[in-house]
Amino acid sequence: MSLEQVEGALKLIEDLNLTAIRFEQTDMHGIARCKTIPACHFKEKATKGVNFVLLALGALDVKGELVELVEDTGYGEEVSFGDAVAFPDFDTLYPLPWLKSTGRILVEPTYNGESVPGYPRVIAKRQLEKLKEMGMSLLSAHEHEFYLVEKETLKPMNGDDSNIFATIRNTPILDLIDKFIEYLPKVGVSVESVENEMGPGQVEISYKPAFGLRAADNAHTYKTSIKEIALLNGCVASFMSKPYPEQAGSSSHFCHSLWDVEGKLPLLYNHDNPTHLSEIGQQWIAGILAHARATEILMAPTVNCLKRVKPMATPINVTWGLDNRTCLVRVKINGDTGTYLENRAGASGCNPYLSLAATVAAGIDGIVNKMKLPPPVTRNAYKPENIPPKTASIPDNMEDALKALLDDEVICDALGKDFIKSFSALKRYEANQEREAIDKGDEHWDFNKFFYYL
Repeated sequence: MSLEQVEGALKLIEDLNLTAIRFEQTDMHGIARCKTIPACHFKEKATKGVNFVLLALGALDVKGELVELVEDTGYGEEVSFGDAVAFPDFDTLYPLPWLKSTGRILVEPTYNGESVPGYPRVIAKRQLEKLKEMGMSLLSAHEHEFYLVEKETLKPMNGDDSNIFATIRNTPILDLIDKFIEYLPKVGVSVESVENEMGPGQVEISYKPAFGLRAADNAHTYKTSIKEIALLNGCVASFMSKPYPEQAGSSSHFCHSLWDVEGKLPLLYNHDNPTHLSEIGQQWIAGILAHARATEILMAPTVNCLKRVKPMATPINVTWGLDNRTCLVRVKINGDTGTYLENRAGASGCNPYLSLAATVAAGIDGIVNKMKLPPPVTRNAYKPENIPPKTASIPDNMEDALKALLDDEVICDALGKDFIKSFSALKRYEANQEREAIDKGDEHWDFNKFFYYL
């Protein structure tokens, strides 16, 4: 950090008459965890750091239960249950317009003076730096869907039907939609569209993509903001991926494109190729496909997320196609600057830093090893007769998904041993909890576990 950055932040705090700043970080699950600092102490905390117990990063489950008592995460006993010291990214300081005189700034933890290597934001940053070393940058955005219900009754806010895109279903939530459209741009999330989705109470808000790490920051901000605004208005917004077994799951499609380092020259499109994809674009997709089984647990990281893996607007096999929603990778050809890729494996309960990092790590490997892209699927990829023989399936349970990750040396090496250790412990703990709940006949375990915090 520089003195200029600190002074700029102090001036913004003074100009906006902020009395408190939320120092906020993501945990492994994508849940925002914070400490609120009075504005009078901002300079001290910004320059000297704020203590966060490392447990809050990698040893707590979704509901804050201490996994370290059962599984060795590397963030508990091994570090004497000690603190990280977190420092802010000054570009992420925003006032929160739905709160009185309060701002928010994102922070990253350090331990013994070094970045915490298993921290999701650090992992995403590291993958983007590798991409930069190859002369490329990433323009991306997540498409997080969510369910919106009344806080007291848990009834859907816009009716019990599933009439997707029907205008009349917007009417019961117009006031809330207005608040989302007003507030989100003020925290850096430029809303492009709002629509009701297939599930009762299900909504999607799309926003403008951003280069580099800012895209994942935007997704983190978007999810936390939506949940907080909803709670302040008598509702619960949940990014749980499959809250209702018979209704549509909530996804987080990761839309992205490759550019040169300056973000001026697009790299995916080639008019002369039959698919209109450049060689780099083909290799990138081939890498995503090659590692799709391993990255599934990063794109859909909870036992509940994996229940989406059914032929219902969710990919079930390792395929790609041109504007084909039944495939894992959907390619949108829109000319030189508008062509992009949609990794449809993402569940709404994912951590956006990890889904970005997983996609980039897989894509980079495709380029480095000049992987060949198989033919596209041109029809419904859910039907076996339409996909190539021996096409791999996508894991639909925690045990298979975790094994696929741990068996993939490329992805494990890219994400680092510290992350893999902590993440694996969290996933084993979660899988054990589900098994115990099933044995007890607890049909509502995953709803109670994930609905309110994801």
